[in-house]
Formats: sequence, C-alpha cells, structure tokens
Amino acid sequence: MKILLVTRGSQGDIYPYLPLAKALEARGHEIMLHIPQIFEKFALELSIPYTLQGHDDIIAMLENSPNTKDLLEWMRRVIDQQFMELVPLLEKYDVLVASNTEFAAPSIAEYLKKLYIRTAYAPLMPSRIIPPPVFPFPKPNPVIRPVLLWKSLNTGLNMVVRSTLNKNRKRLGMSLIRDQGQHAPFNAFNLNLYSPALGETDPGWPYKWAQAGYCFNDLLPYDAAVCEKLIAFIKKDERPVLFFTMGSMIGDVRERICVLLYEICEKHDWKFIVGSGWSGLGKSLHDEERLFILNQVIPHKLFLPLCSAIIHHGGAGTTHSAARAGIPQLVVPMIIDQFYWAYRTGVLGLGPGAVKIKNVTKKTLEPKIFDLITNSNYKKNAKLLGEKIRGENGLEKAVDCIESLI
Repeated sequence: MKILLVTRGSQGDIYPYLPLAKALEARGHEIMLHIPQIFEKFALELSIPYTLQGHDDIIAMLENSPNTKDLLEWMRRVIDQQFMELVPLLEKYDVLVASNTEFAAPSIAEYLKKLYIRTAYAPLMPSRIIPPPVFPFPKPNPVIRPVLLWKSLNTGLNMVVRSTLNKNRKRLGMSLIRDQGQHAPFNAFNLNLYSPALGETDPGWPYKWAQAGYCFNDLLPYDAAVCEKLIAFIKKDERPVLFFTMGSMIGDVRERICVLLYEICEKHDWKFIVGSGWSGLGKSLHDEERLFILNQVIPHKLFLPLCSAIIHHGGAGTTHSAARAGIPQLVVPMIIDQFYWAYRTGVLGLGPGAVKIKNVTKKTLEPKIFDLITNSNYKKNAKLLGEKIRGENGLEKAVDCIESLI
C-alpha cells in the first residue's frame, strides 16, 4: 500500500513519525514523509523517502513565547500551502496519515476519497470527561464542565481557520464546514500516539479511534564518542544527576532557570546535565567537574535511565521518554499540551507538580528540586510506570492498527 505521512511543528511533532515511517516501510509499504525543511537531515540520515513543506516558520514562532492563539494563527497561515502541496501529492497515494495539526488534511482526504488516519500525542477529541489538553488548566473543574471548554476551544478554532478552510473547499467544489473541531475527528480514524498509562482516554468518544502508545524514536544517529563521555560523566561517582532540557523552546527565561538549577545543584553537590536544545541552554555556565552541556542529539533511551531525575518543558516526547526511563520528573510548562503533561505527571505521583515559569525563583524552586531528587515515592511510582510503558510497544501497535484499516 502507498502511504503518505504528514506532520509539522517542533522536534516532538516530527520524531515519532520517523520510526513510524521506517516501520511501515519494513512491512513492505511504499511510504512518503512530508516534513518541514529544518528536519530534512533526519530523513536523509535514516534513508526515508521525503518531500519538504514550503511554509516553515516554527522557529520564528517559538522565539516569541507563543500561546494557544498564536499557534492557531501559525496553523492558519499554512492551510493554503497544505491544500496546494497535499492535493497533488496525495493523488499518488492510497492512505493519508497526518498529525492533528494538519487542519487541511480532513478536507483534502475527503476531496480525494482517501483513507485518513489522524494522529495525536494527547487526548485531542472533544470529550465529556476530559478537558482540552491544550488549555493552561487541564484539571477537571467541578463548575466548568469539559464539554463547555471544548465548545470554547472549537469556537476559537473556527474563528481562526474555518474561513480559510471553506475558501479552499469552495474552490474544490466541496460543501462548507460549520465546525472544524467536530469535522476533523468525525472524518478520520483517530489514532492516539500516547501511552494509555500516562495519558487519558474517554470510552465514550463518539468517533472511530484506537489507542496505540507512543512511537519512541530510538533510530536517531548520534556521536558515539559524545555519548560515551556523557555516560562516563554520569557514572564517575555516586552523586545524584539532574537532567534539564527545554526541548525546542526558545527564550532568555529558560537560561535564567538553567542558572538557578545549576546553583541549586552546586549547593547540594549534585551533578547537572543540560540539554542545550534550539536555544543553546547553559551557554553562561562553565564547570567541567559538575556540569555537562549536551549540545548534540543523543537518544534519551541511552542515558535517561541513568539519571536521578529530569526537569523539562512538558513536551509529549520528553514526558514519555522520562516516563519510559522510570525516573521522577518535574515539568515547567509554557504552551499547549505541556500543561496537560505537567498535570498528568503530578496526578501519577511522578514528581512534586508543575512550576510556573514566570514566577519561579531560587527560593520557590529549591524545595521542589530537593523533593524531586530525594522523595522515594516519586522513584517508586516512576519505576512502576516505566515498566508499563516499556511493555506497551506503541510503535508496533500503531503499525498494526494502520495495516488493519487498509
């Protein structure tokens, strides 16, 4: 079968599609991966057939600390491009597998009468029991019911994208849509690519859906010498090791938190690893004895299980990697579903709860970090969850599900 896979966004949006593409190819399917230009190197390194998207401004958007409205506006800007690129591309393929951020995908698949499989890294289907995971308050509220929050989200979504979608649907001779928030899941098979042990599901979802699990990207090429140095740093003595990363997030406030964390580690004689990421975290720190600046991509699977704990932004990929590694975690959420994963790590007892990045000080941060490193309950809960996730085989289940549909 000929399968077109489409995703866009930051590293956490792209990475799961790389092993998914390779696994489908290994099953004998002809695949094509449609990705942002900045991720071309990964497709080349893994020998994945690919095409590049024309509109690619994710880095510029992240530099401005976006909120949910900013992200919707970003997606609106690329809808015309999606129609222009994907209609002629999908004509050559039998199946479209696309992330939920591809707002034009349901309409394009409908127009070409192709099977459409919509993937998501969080429970992104309207629910009566689960609030929208893209709001900064994902905890169920006894007064404001989830259904009202979903209506609010869909209203905002329609205000941003519906006119652009309908302009293109009219051009293609299609009927106009009233509610994109309902149209997308109803006109797709919804494949959840997150762990059922870490995230939530709603048995009453009135859509076609399945739960696969997270597709961990353990295929990324890496510098073996850097990996050896990193592991040697971790194992050189028995001191606790704290890993800090903000993934694809950019901005000066991340560096301020990085410095605070280093000072806390220095005070308690802990070792500190900084994943420098897109923003070059840790650039103001210099300490060869206690500090390791990781400025290259090393698969989390190779070193996270050796760390004592992790502090991160709450991206779905990093949250799942930490959970699979079985280590305590503390989340500093900033945008969209990061608040949801911060909430879930707290509910599952994996750490002391989220930290609000705008209000953080050394005085408020230090007790949480000390608790994160020393609390035996977090370690026990994280270990048990790690065992569950390592047994889920999310990638294999995702491929099995796609094959069962085609």
